[in-house]
Amino acid sequence: MVALSVLSCSKKEEDAKPQAKKGFELSSTMLKSIDLAKVEKKYIEDDYNFYGKISADKNSYIDVYPLVGGNVLSVNAELGDYVKKGQVLATIRSTELAEVQKDVSDARTDLVVAQNNLRVAKELYEGKLNTERDVLEAKSQLQKAQDQMQRASAVSTVYNVKKGNIYSVVAPISGYIVQKNINKDMQLRSDRSENIFDVANTTNVWAIMNVNESDIDKISLGMKAQVSTLSYPDKVFDGKIDKIFKIIDPETNAMQARVVLDNQNGLLIPESKATIKVTNSENVKALTVPSKAVIFDDNKTFVVIYNSPADVKVREIKVLKQVGDTTYIEDGLSEGEQVITNNQLLIYRSLNS
Repeated sequence: MVALSVLSCSKKEEDAKPQAKKGFELSSTMLKSIDLAKVEKKYIEDDYNFYGKISADKNSYIDVYPLVGGNVLSVNAELGDYVKKGQVLATIRSTELAEVQKDVSDARTDLVVAQNNLRVAKELYEGKLNTERDVLEAKSQLQKAQDQMQRASAVSTVYNVKKGNIYSVVAPISGYIVQKNINKDMQLRSDRSENIFDVANTTNVWAIMNVNESDIDKISLGMKAQVSTLSYPDKVFDGKIDKIFKIIDPETNAMQARVVLDNQNGLLIPESKATIKVTNSENVKALTVPSKAVIFDDNKTFVVIYNSPADVKVREIKVLKQVGDTTYIEDGLSEGEQVITNNQLLIYRSLNS
């Protein structure tokens, strides 16, 4: 609202606010300097501001653990790097891989022996030199050897064993390295419980907002949200509240809610602070004007109505509520009328002088 302090000379002057000044007409220069807005009927909306942070989508956030211990030979990714699925992040020399390879080799040898034993048992049985029981026993040993080979191969696949005793840590998904706990020449224990990388796909991110107990009744699922960050204060990222966590943190006395945001351009960085403005529609319509069109003077509210350069009037209005750039009008205007939104204060003064 535009504030104007007016000193009234008398009670008579206060009660005699002119609605038009005889002979008043906007000059061509003034016409070029003003902006107009139509009085429109819109659904009443309420805006609430909350604070929070940007978080990676936990559904696309993976902890990477080493499956073996050993000496770290190389680290090929740093914090903040973008990596593709299957890309080698680090290599580890491990004696555990030699054991895995030995198990595969032993299982393969046992399988060949079992296959040969079954072949010989069948030949001897055909020559009446052994019994059917000997053939069945050879088949049983072959089945055991096949099962052992499958188990050894499965373990080899899990450990990504290719050749030698070098284990490669690969990216499970495409995304950014958001945590790194490994360095070259580090000795990793085989019973290590901590992850060495976190990879996050940030195509979509979350805005996690903190909601005080007194504001819980102001939010609901599906509410529109506009998110801004310190990094890009002039940009607004649109989303909706898709989850409300019905738990209050005893330390902050706040509940959290989540807004999912498209981050294809990569501008939203996890852990950065954010301001989240949510909007709730009351499903009731009212006449509206831009807030910048409203003039507050002598505890009353006015707008300047424009019909033509020679037909400009000051109109007192009754404001229902103001929400950001929009003012909802309870009385004093009709839909379709035009109000001046720029330099209207100069016109107001001229009409009231």
